[in-house]
Formats: sequence, structure tokens, C-alpha cells
Amino acid sequence: MKISYKWLQDYVDLGADMTPEKLAELLTDHGIPVEVIERLNKGVHNVVVGHVVQTEQHPNADKLKVCRVDAGQAELLQIVCGAPNVKAGQKVPCALPGAELPGDIKIKRAKLRGVESQGMLCSAAELGLDTRLLPKEQTEGLYILPEDAKPGELIEPLLGLDDVVLELELTPNRADCLSYRGVAYEVAAILNRKVKFEGPVSIPVTEPANSSEQVKVEIQSDNCTQYSVQVVKGIQVAPSPLWLQTRLLTAGIRPISNIVDVTNYVMLEYGQPLHAFDLSQVKESTIIVRQAKAGERIVTLDGQERQLDESMLVIADPERAIGLAGVMGGENSEVREQTSMIALESAYFDPGTTRLTGKKLGLRSEAQMRFEKGIDPSIMRSALLRAAQLMADLGGGQVVGQPVEIISRPAQELTIDLRITRTNQILGTNLSAEVIQSFMQRLGFAVSERDADTLAVTVPVRRTDISREIDLIEEAARLYGYDKISTTMPVGVLSQGAYTGGQWLRRTIRELLSGMGLLEIVTYSFTSPGSLQPLSLADESPLRKQIPLALPMSDERKVLRTTMLPSLAEVVGYNLNRKNNDLALFEIGTVFHPNSLPITEQPLEKTKLAAILTGGFGSQNIGEKPRKVDFYTVKGIVETLLSQLGITNVVYNSDERPGMHPGRTARAVVNGTEIGFFGALHPLAENTWGLKETYYLELDVNTLQQFSRSAIEFRPLPKFPAIERDLAVVVTLDIPAGSLEQTIREAAGDLLKEVRLFDVYQGEQVAAGNKSVAFSLVYRAEDRTLTDEEVQVRHDQVVQSLREKYQAELRA
Repeated sequence: MKISYKWLQDYVDLGADMTPEKLAELLTDHGIPVEVIERLNKGVHNVVVGHVVQTEQHPNADKLKVCRVDAGQAELLQIVCGAPNVKAGQKVPCALPGAELPGDIKIKRAKLRGVESQGMLCSAAELGLDTRLLPKEQTEGLYILPEDAKPGELIEPLLGLDDVVLELELTPNRADCLSYRGVAYEVAAILNRKVKFEGPVSIPVTEPANSSEQVKVEIQSDNCTQYSVQVVKGIQVAPSPLWLQTRLLTAGIRPISNIVDVTNYVMLEYGQPLHAFDLSQVKESTIIVRQAKAGERIVTLDGQERQLDESMLVIADPERAIGLAGVMGGENSEVREQTSMIALESAYFDPGTTRLTGKKLGLRSEAQMRFEKGIDPSIMRSALLRAAQLMADLGGGQVVGQPVEIISRPAQELTIDLRITRTNQILGTNLSAEVIQSFMQRLGFAVSERDADTLAVTVPVRRTDISREIDLIEEAARLYGYDKISTTMPVGVLSQGAYTGGQWLRRTIRELLSGMGLLEIVTYSFTSPGSLQPLSLADESPLRKQIPLALPMSDERKVLRTTMLPSLAEVVGYNLNRKNNDLALFEIGTVFHPNSLPITEQPLEKTKLAAILTGGFGSQNIGEKPRKVDFYTVKGIVETLLSQLGITNVVYNSDERPGMHPGRTARAVVNGTEIGFFGALHPLAENTWGLKETYYLELDVNTLQQFSRSAIEFRPLPKFPAIERDLAVVVTLDIPAGSLEQTIREAAGDLLKEVRLFDVYQGEQVAAGNKSVAFSLVYRAEDRTLTDEEVQVRHDQVVQSLREKYQAELRA
């Protein structure tokens, strides 16, 4: 928010000893930081208003003119000028001999192509004005001043160059300071002075001549709780007077016309956004505040056609939308040069709805910013009448009748109990009730005494940031002065911070996978509905239930993902297109599963560990090629990870998953609970993503936490020797090795300490449809040396169990 130092003095007496620098320091010390102090005079001195009395062609130059200028001197000055728009009768800035301009330019008498020039006529750029905010005609050639400017008058006060602008860095909760009145309240409280606001506005009105001069208003949405409209007729749209333009320029707002400029001026003054409609363009003189219809379209003031949805609030007439409530007006009802009667709107629109509309449509305006942060409904009528009066004065019009007002939910002031002892306890002070009461009253709050230790403080509706006792305590601290509060050490019981179990697990997983040579990536949780197409999902698949986003980033990021596979596959495809062929990537992310669509309750969020590998993996030593990724590479990563997390008794079974190769996919199960799956991608999915020989794993992090052991178990080294036996059995192809291993462990009992699969064979030496599976078994007792006879008994039990359960035969 940019605040003019001179304009602010209209509302509060700053005192003769105050300076912009002192004011900036006071505001900053009291919680309203001043980011920039800008002096508008960039080096202009001794520049006056000049009246061009006569112009003649330069005798020696086609593009120069010799002007006779009245600059308030005893005699007319002769000035040579090359501006294309100079002509007799104009009032323009005139730099006298000895004058200074921005850039350390000093004006002297000089001869230009043989003709003496006694000064310089100036453009806006030469005066250091911000030409980006000026009308085009004021930036091409000389800067034209109003006709009532007096020759010889200094240009600095006329153009506001003797002013200083303070740019406030407001926090989002201080919407009340987005106006001069709001800042005036703050400054008055800090200086312990009174604000200088005009009383209730009383303006002369004329009665409507016919029904076209009367506006009817209908509110059909709960997102508008107050709406007022005032008709002003007989206006003439023209440029604003210089004083109004100057004040808007100090705020960084471009002057447009007297009508539009008044709405912006009053918005800066009161903080209440206003909008003017050309009443002749409003059908049946009826204004309807309603929700937009699905697919409804409107061309806004920036010339863009926009498609609306039912979440957006619009201003409409009986036939079409004529404005986006609180965001931007419609082109079909804008004030034009020929406009003679306007309907001036002052309203309160729901902040959330206004913000959502602007976000969806990519629009941002000064009015929208104020609506979404919260405005003061109590000054709506005053702001409306103030603007109507200015429009009538500056546009030569008449205010018609009284405003039409509809208030469905009046704003309520909030009364909060403020305890004196609690205030001093929080601040570490010893302030009396009288001092604290004076702080509240200086802020414009009504205060009454509830008891000896409690004040009842009534907060005006303009202070939307105050809702609790602690907020009032903060206000007391601001006015008392943060620098006066003694520095003390915190008192209380401090707890030691620590990671949760889930945080430790995720950190451990990252360290383990990084140590194995995988790289961590982070992808969006948002995706597109089409991302599931390569998985060839069944119609009833739960993975199809994707939650749509209310404000998607783009069409490619409009739903929440239900699986991480497409996200990682797209990353691999992106890298392969750039010749990064050896990839081993992992991500710990979230997938989302709704209980129903559209969602009516919090969806189920699951944390997943996903990894994807393709190309080579492993050693990068000189002369040694990385090993090509295969099924056992991925299984080895899973086994190593689970082992390091202390997860035992893992059983691997063949599996089928969408997007995965049906014959090269397995799931991992612990104590009957599935913890994840891994394997090769389906060839059709690979072709869609542009991948080859790619492997994927996905584990449920919450389930891993359930079975992992955070504490390391230490066991004494074995005192007695082990006996190792190899066992090779022939079984049918459909029997998983994991099932054989589980049966071996159950049959061998507690003497069996280790089982390791070391060979799987299919070939000429076994019958067709069978395979040979070989295990290494390690037996050991904790209290004695085992004999061959004891081991043989257990070994025979294993063979017998395999034979009975799987018709397994020992391989010769």
C-alpha cells in the first residue's frame, strides 16, 4: 500500500516536527513496516508553469519551433522547442535558466541553430514522472497542464512533486490499512491524536424523472450480504482534474476518466471498492446478484472472454451477466465517453468466493485484493455517497434519489474481555488498567469496565484481524512499544524435539536406497485422468476413482493420483529422450483414494515407496560395465531394504497387477499382510510410455512401519559349530520358491538358523513342466554341538514335508 505523506495529513495532524522518515520509523516500530520511502521529486527545481503565447517555425530547422512563453516574468521568454505537439495557447512546464532537471541537467541560455533559447519546455519524462501510468497523449511530446494553471506557478506542488510516498509492507491480516482512513487510525493511535474525518455525507439529490432512472436490485445468493446502488445522471465523462490524477499517481494507479478515477480515489480513501455501470446498458434497470450459470460467458473490461462456472458470483441484469462480483466489470456495461447516467455499486461480497473466482480466471485487481482480505461493511454507505457527490461535482451531474440498499446480514461488532493480569503476564509488564484502557481507546475501540481486572473491549468491524483476547494484548504491546518490553528468558517446561516413528522410517529408507545407488526424485501428487490409460484398468478398478482438484494448475495436473507408477514412468521417459539410459530412481510420496465421488469426507491418504529401474545398475568402476537390470535386481533391493529395516519372515508370491508383466511380478507378504509388489512393467505399458525393459517396485510405508524394528537386536556370537546341508528338490513350475522355503522352516524347527536359495534349474535333466530348486540349510544349537544324526532327523522331516505338501522329489 502506497501512502502519500501530504494526503495522509488530510485525516490526521502529524505535527510540525514530523518528517516522512520519522513517520516511517514510528510505523515500523509499531508493527506496520515501511518498505520504501520515495521522494517524488527526482531533481526538479525552478520549473514553472509556462503559457505558450505564440509559435513560429525555426528559420534554420524544420523540426524546431520558436515559442514566445509567459512564465510569470516581466517579459515573455523566447524558447526553442522541438516537441511535435507544441502550439499556442497551451500551459506547459517551463524550465527557466538556472533550473535543474532529473539526471543533474542544468538549464542555461543557449543558441539553437542560430536562435537564442531562454529556457526549456518539458515533457513528462524530463520531469521524472512515471510515464507508464500516464495517458499516451501525455507521453508524446510536452506535458500539457490544465488551462487554469497560473503562469509562473512552481510545478512541484502542482504535480505533487513536493510529496513523499511511504510504501507499507502490510501483513495479510491488516486489511484495514489498505485505505487512508485505516492508516490514519493507526497513526492517530501512535501519536495519541484524533482523526479528522468528515461527518455523515449529506448531498443534494433530485427525484427520478421516470422508471429508467430508478434501479431495482435482487440478491439471489448468500455470497452477497450487503448491496447498495446509487444513480447519478447528467454526467459528462472527461479527464479528471489534475489534483485527482496526481493523487492516483502517487498510489500507482493510472488515471482513466473522472468517473472511473472517483471510484479508485474513494477506494483508496475508504478501502471500499466501488464499480460504476452505464445504466443505459443495464436491461430493465434491474441489477441481480446471483451465482453464474455453468458455461456462462462474459467479456471483462480487459477485453478477454471468460467462461464461468457455478462457484462464481456475478452481477447481472435480466438477460446476461454484466460483471464479476468483486473482481472486474463487464465490457457490456462499462462507462464510455458517451455515458450520461451511471449506477454506482457499493457491496460486500464473500471473501472466499471473490478469491476463488479471481484464482480460477487468472484475474487480480486492487478491488479483488480488498474484498478477499475483508472490507469494513459499516462504511459502505458513506463511501457510496462520497463517490456519488464527487461524480456529480466533477462530471456536472445530479444524484438521483436515495441509494437502494439491501442488507441481509448486518455486520456485528465483537466484544472481547481483556484481563489486566493476563496482559501483564504475557508482556512481562506492570501496566495499570487505566493505561491499557487508553491504548484501546486510542485505537478507536469502545471500552467499559467489567470488573477490577477485566475490560470489555468492543472491536469495530473494520478490524477483522482481532477476534481473541491475545489479539488485544498484541495491540497493547504495539502501542506500549516493543522496545520498552524487558528482555527475559522463556519460562516453562521445554520438551526435547524428536522425529516420529514415521519420520525416522522415511529417513532410513532414503539413506538405504541412496546407499544402494538409487536417486531420489519428487513428482507432483497431481496428474491427469489420461495418465492411467497405459495401465489398461478395468472399469471397476479403484485406481480410476481420482479426486478432481477445485483449482487445477493445468489440464495435466487436475486430479490427485491413485498410483505412483505413471508419475515415475513419465520421469523415466523424459530422461530416456535425453539419452539418460541407466536409471534407478525412487520416491516416497502420497496416493489418494476417496470413499466415494464426489467426496463428502476426508479421502484415504497412503504413503508409498516407489522405485523404477531401467538400463544398467551397479558398479561404475573403470572397465566394468553395470549389470543389466532384471527381476532379481529389483527383488534384491526389496530384500536388502526389508532386512535392514528388521522385517523378517517375508514370503514372495507371484502376482498380477495393472501395468505389470503377469509372469514377472511378485508381491511381498509378511505374516499374511501384503506390504507391496515389484516386477517388470507390461510391454504394452512400456510402449505407451516409450520405455524398454523397465522394472518397478511399490511398498506401503505405513505397513513397513508396522513390521519394522527400530531397535537393533544384539545376539551373542555362536559358541558351537554349524552343520550345513544342501537340498535340491524337483517340483512343478507353478510352486513358488518362497512357499518351499516357508515349509522348510516350519518342518526343521528351531535348529534351522538359515535358509538360502542358490539355484533354480529348468532343462533337459528334469522333466518337462518341472523345475529343480536348490537350498542351502544351516543347522545349529545354542547349547551344544549337533551330531549328524540329530541333523539328519530334522533334514528327513523337511524332505517328508515337501513330499507330502508339494509332491516334491529329491533331485539325484
